[in-house]
Order: sequence, then structure tokens, then C-alpha cells
Amino acid sequence: STPASAVEQTGEPRTTDGEPAAQTADAVPLAEPVAEAAAQPATDQAPAGETAPAAEQAQGQPQGQSPAQAEAAAPADQASGNEGAGESAYTAQVRSGYGFSSPTLPVGTYLDTLSGGDPAAVKGLSVGIPLGLLNRHALVAGATGTGKTRTLQLLAEGLSSAGVPVFLADVKGDLTGLAEAGASNDKIASRIASTGQDWKGQSFPMELFNLGGSDSGAGISGTPIRTTVTEFGPILLSRVLGLNDTQASALQLVFHWADGQGLALLDLKDLRAVVDYLTNTDAGKEELKTIGGVSAATAGVILREIAALEAAGGEAFFGEPALDVRDLMRVSPDGRGVISALELADIQSQGTLFSTFLMWLLAELFETLPEVGDPDKPTMVFFFDEAHLLFSGASKAFLEAVVRTVRLIRSKGVGIVFITQSPTDVPDEVLAQLGSRVQHALRAHTPADAANLKKAVSTFPVSPVDLNRVLTSLGTGQAVVSVLDEKGRPAPVAPVVVNVPAAVMGPAQDGTVNQVLASSPIKPKYATGVDNESAYELLAQRVQADAEAAEAARAAEQAAKEQAKADAAAQKALEKEAARQAAQRQKEAERLEREAVKEAQRRQREAEKAAERRQREVEKTIGSVGRQITREITRSIFGTLRRR
Repeated sequence: STPASAVEQTGEPRTTDGEPAAQTADAVPLAEPVAEAAAQPATDQAPAGETAPAAEQAQGQPQGQSPAQAEAAAPADQASGNEGAGESAYTAQVRSGYGFSSPTLPVGTYLDTLSGGDPAAVKGLSVGIPLGLLNRHALVAGATGTGKTRTLQLLAEGLSSAGVPVFLADVKGDLTGLAEAGASNDKIASRIASTGQDWKGQSFPMELFNLGGSDSGAGISGTPIRTTVTEFGPILLSRVLGLNDTQASALQLVFHWADGQGLALLDLKDLRAVVDYLTNTDAGKEELKTIGGVSAATAGVILREIAALEAAGGEAFFGEPALDVRDLMRVSPDGRGVISALELADIQSQGTLFSTFLMWLLAELFETLPEVGDPDKPTMVFFFDEAHLLFSGASKAFLEAVVRTVRLIRSKGVGIVFITQSPTDVPDEVLAQLGSRVQHALRAHTPADAANLKKAVSTFPVSPVDLNRVLTSLGTGQAVVSVLDEKGRPAPVAPVVVNVPAAVMGPAQDGTVNQVLASSPIKPKYATGVDNESAYELLAQRVQADAEAAEAARAAEQAAKEQAKADAAAQKALEKEAARQAAQRQKEAERLEREAVKEAQRRQREAEKAAERRQREVEKTIGSVGRQITREITRSIFGTLRRR
């Protein structure tokens, strides 16, 4: 095989004299999961590899041990079990340390860097990760072009073969090759000959996804992945929108109010409608006072960032039907785990959304899955590629949520594999939760690179391997492995030649991709977005109802004013009429009184006249009677009639 020292950092193979070697159809291979390998102990695997670069200087021992000292310190019983003449004590220690009794996920073949001369693969000495410990999480790191993607592919293949569902992000668009069996070539043949890997081409069951069903950037329209704004939550959304702590707190108030009102935030227009309602309507401002204020400036920032996210295509991700994470945990009819690949070749424009979506997916898995403790194999393994995008510029609340999720999700049987360029891309709190590591080559071209290298070396267990030198001299497809054994103890640090993947190491043919898309059992479920009634519609109805109520109130007020005016006029008219009638009655009464007085006076006069007449009559009568009486008396006295 081509010596690793003749492989440039770009991965271009060259001959030992520096001339470019003939290119093959495949990229420089990294690893290969054999279908049966995951179910067998690591010592039964036949790994593949490539000769490491020749040492150009004596190997230093940062831990204070020389190779001879390490060999002298190795237990005699370990040395006695060595396979092969001249096997070093540390090689025997590696063989013993990785001879797990439980199923193992193969990573590669041990690369002996301590025996003197050029580092060489120890044929048949397989190094892997105990399958039952993958829920302790892992890290795959290394500089650009060192083979991280192929290691990711290898691990995904091994997990699928073991019946473990896998979710990974295809940020380069070249992992669709998992759906297509790999074909041997001279380079693969040379590598497996040097390592003894039992390699054969194999395809794996796949499901291709896109965020919101948008084109991946590589022409693949996979099964749409959507979720609702409510399910995504304010902390993750604040991360996507790039809000500061004050703005994030305001957004949490908005979510709290919407939840209390029973308003479903399904998509971004719902969120925009709620923010607008609370900050720009009188009714909303009154509502907002009950939960704490949000300034107009803060609301303006939130609305602008929502608009920017929509303009960047983020609105396609939010909506219904929302992804049911249980659809990511499928097993094919032949018992292999389905590899779900999120196709996102255009990561530069959606990097924050992509990384935050992966964090949401982990949170959903944590909320959905039951507690299982430490199973014999993971319930699911989640590959978090471009992990630096998740942590760069993240708020304290967001980082706390990430650390909490990583720490607790292991009890759900979910393993997380972070893939990034340097271990320093991952916060120490997260790094402390990772039980396994596959470290590809690191570069030390600048003081910052040297500092990162020193930090990376300090995180490995103590061993006689000079990691300062080895990590900077590893070739493409080589790595240093550090794992926990079945008892949770660090296994020996092991440089390896990573196994060759069984599937195509690159994009699959269009026909294969189309077949995967057409045969998807879940794509019809998510293909068409649905715009159900939500906060946007409900608030629009509320605003319309408020407007109609306000208009009705204004109309009622106007009518009341007019009625009051009419009533006042009517009352005034009534009062005027009453006054007129009262005056008329008074006048009539006065007239009647006058007439009564006149009548009384008339009657009095008539009475007086009548009295006078009676008086005169009386007097006349009296006079006449008197005279008669007088005459009568005279006559009676004298007996004679008196004449007049």
C-alpha cells in the first residue's frame, strides 16, 4: 500500500518519490463496518488499514515513559499472550485492552508506533468501541481532509449492521453512497491486505431528509423535516434568531403568554402575529402588562430577525405535519437499523438553523423515549456533524440546555457522536461527557494550532504513545482511538488504520438516490405541508373581533349620545309643554276663579236685590197688614168700618 508519509494532507495519494499516484474512483478509504462485525468481539474482526508515516524523529514520551520502559512495565501475563513474534508489550496491552467480550463496533486496525522503524498496522489486531457503551457518547475530530467523514460512514455502517437506527447529517452531500454497495479497487485491496480486514461491498437501508422539504443544495428533495415553533421552544429559537439574553427573555414571555392563551405557534407567521399583537395593539399591550413588558425596540429586533430567518428559507422548516421522532428509529425487514441522513449541502446559509435543529431533535428524543438505563446496544445513535456550529456564540442558557441534554439522554439509550475539527470546538462541560474518541490528525502550523494540540493531548489517558508527534504525523484514514472498556475504565490509547467502509465512499448514483426516495415509507406522511388554524388565524379573528367590537362600541356611544340629545330635546319639549299646559291651567284656573268671583258677585248682587225686593215686599206686606190690622182693630173697637 502507499505509505502514509506519501499522502498529502489533502488526501491525494503519491508515490514514494513524490509523484502523484494514479487516482481511483473512490476517495482514500477510512473504514468499513462488516455486517457481522458488530455482533462479534473486537478480536474476531479483521480490520483494514494503511501504513502510517515513517517517524522522522525519535519518539518522545510526554507521560515520562520510553517505549523500553513501557515494555518493561507491561505485565508478564499480557506479554505471554502476544500473537506474533516480536510483538511489543504495549501491542499486547492493546490486544488485551480491546479484547471485549461484548459486541463491538469496529473502528480500525492497531497501528504500532512504538516498535521502531516505520509505524505499521498489526494485522488482525482490531480496535473498536463496545457497542453497549456508545450511549456514553463519542467524539470524532481531526483537521480538514483527514478522514472524519469516512469514519462517520464506517461507524454508521457498523451500527446499522448491529440493528441500531442512526441519524446523521450529510453536510457535504457525499453520504448518499451508504445506499450503494462499494466496489473493490487497487487501493482498497492494498489496504485490506495490510490490515487483514474481511471486506466486502455492501449497501445499507437509508432515509433521506431535508429541512422543510427544501432542496438540499445537491439536488435531493428528501422527506421533509418540520416542527412547530411551539415545540422548538424559545431557547432554541433565540439561538437561531441570534438574540441576546434580554431579547431571549422577552421571547420567552411571548411564548409564555401564547401558551397561556392556548394559541398554537405552528410557523413563523404565528410568532410574528403574536409579537405584533402584544406590542402594537391596545388590547395586546394590556395583556403584556400582566406578564412583564417588552420594549418596542426589543420587539422590533425580534420581528426583524424573524423576517431575516424567513428570507433565508427558514420558514419551510416550521410548520406541520411535525416530525415524529419515532420515525427515525426504524429497523429494516432484515434487522438492520435504518440510516436517516439529513441532506444539507448548503450549510453555509443555514448553519445555525441546522445545528440548532439537531439539538431540538435530541431534546425531542429525550422527551419521547422511555428510560432504559444501559442497554446492550444503543436505542439510537445520533451523529452531530459540524459541532462547532452548535457552540459558536451560544448563550449561557443554550449551553446549559445542551450539557443537560447530553448528560441525561444516555439513560434513554441514545448515543451522540460529535464530529468537529478540534476537541477545543466542544465546551469542556460537554467534552467531559464523551466516553470514546477517534482523533484524526491535527495540524500545528500556528501558535493557536499548537495550543489546541497541547490541549487535545492532555485529554487522552496516560500512555507511552507520543501523541504530540503521532497526532501531527497521522495520514489520511488513520486516527488515535481512546474508549472506555466494559467496566467504564479507559482502554489503552491506540493509533489505528481506520477500516474501509463497505458502501460507496462518495455520492450515490442518481438512480440509487431516486430509488431511495421513491421507496420511502414515510415520505407521503410528511410530503405536503398543512396550514392548520393557529395563532395567526386566531389572533386575526381576535383583532377583527376587537375592531368590530370597538366599532360597535363607537356606534353605540354615538347612538347613545344622539339618543341622549333626543331625550334631552324631548324632555325639554315635554317640560315646555308641561309648563305651557300648567300656564294654561293656571290661566284657566284664574279665569274660572274670576268667573266664579263674578258669578259670586252676581249672585250676591242678585241675592241682595232679591233681599231688597223681599224687604220691600215684606215692608209693603207689613205696611198693608198693619193698616188692615189697624182698620180691623179700629172697627172692632168702634164697631164701625173705618174709611180711608
